[in-house]
Amino acid sequence: MKNVEGTVSKSKVLIAGAGLGGLAAACALMKAGYVVEVYEQAPKLGEIGAGIQLSANAMHVLNYLGVGDKITKMSVQPEAYVFKLFETGEELQRFSLAAAHKEIHRAPYNQAHRADFHNVLVDRAVELGGEKIITLDKTILGFEEDNDGVTLNFNDGSKARGDLLVGADGVKSVIRNQICGKVPAVYTGDAVWRINVPSDLLPPDFQDPVMAVWMGPGRHAVSYYIRNGEILNFVGCVETDEVSEESWTAKFPWEKLKEDFKGWHPDIQTIIDLAEKDQCYRWSLFKRPVVDNWSTNRATILGDAAHATLPYLAQGAAMAVEDGVVLTRALEQETDIGAALDLYARNRVDRTRKVVNGSDANRELFHLQDIEEMRRRFLNRDEGGYRNEWLYSYNPLSVELI
Repeated sequence: MKNVEGTVSKSKVLIAGAGLGGLAAACALMKAGYVVEVYEQAPKLGEIGAGIQLSANAMHVLNYLGVGDKITKMSVQPEAYVFKLFETGEELQRFSLAAAHKEIHRAPYNQAHRADFHNVLVDRAVELGGEKIITLDKTILGFEEDNDGVTLNFNDGSKARGDLLVGADGVKSVIRNQICGKVPAVYTGDAVWRINVPSDLLPPDFQDPVMAVWMGPGRHAVSYYIRNGEILNFVGCVETDEVSEESWTAKFPWEKLKEDFKGWHPDIQTIIDLAEKDQCYRWSLFKRPVVDNWSTNRATILGDAAHATLPYLAQGAAMAVEDGVVLTRALEQETDIGAALDLYARNRVDRTRKVVNGSDANRELFHLQDIEEMRRRFLNRDEGGYRNEWLYSYNPLSVELI
């Protein structure tokens, strides 16, 4: 493509952040012929030992990037999504996944280990862009742009120059704050526990291969298998006035976890009792609004930088994966960079806001104080049909960009 002022050229895209969203975007852009440089603040690559869910809307992209089969082989394809009451395990609703999900949407539903997923994306980025595609230990101060390109400034005094900058630098995004102004973070009232239990420690036939959501007054928990069933991932969300840091690596005493789920179903007690006492993580959840102005003429944002979502719809990573390929398609569809970035944001803001709002609504539903009201709500809803209709059915590779 021609390389004139203000036009999209198959030259250089700078990406701030080597997380899941940044790497997926890097792979999509490189497949389209762009030269990409990724800059990561951390001194080494790595992801936390948490579970992640990848429904068809994300798997379409990962299949396109050439990593879908690899991810599927190291994941679990759950039979169903199951909603249960916290004390008795009474099932309020379920909808089919696995074969049904693939039949409807032409892509699998995978439950993966977050670190495994990240490693697959790193390997693919290196395959596409070479060993030097990712530069580590680079703390970003901000950026400057002009008619000819954009310059990324680092705290060590170095700079990087490109035609376009993509901020995939997470909830505390430096790039977003420069584009939009600082976005306020408001404590949600929830803290989230995370533990992993090796499956061979569990009693025989402990839990079917399902995504189990346990719901009760002021809190809920999810449990599901990852890494080919080798690990049971447990996440517990509790309402609390005790605000701690916004960090996935903050450890809390096991005794507090045990107390938070006192009186819950024996299966929940078994999971907690089998957890390594010094490997219980808890972080506070903060909410940020979805921003409307994602871009300048030469810079844009994606993933949590643009639309951080609470983990109550299991779509945070999927939205970031969608973003990267829609951005790539917008750059291919428009000849002007500014017009491409407008097209990208215009086609992402409403969808990601709907996911954020849906996650917020689930938080209220899952934590209802009145169990009879919770029963009534589920009796009058078709959770599977609702999600299949608009969430899982979305294909970012083929949806019309307007």
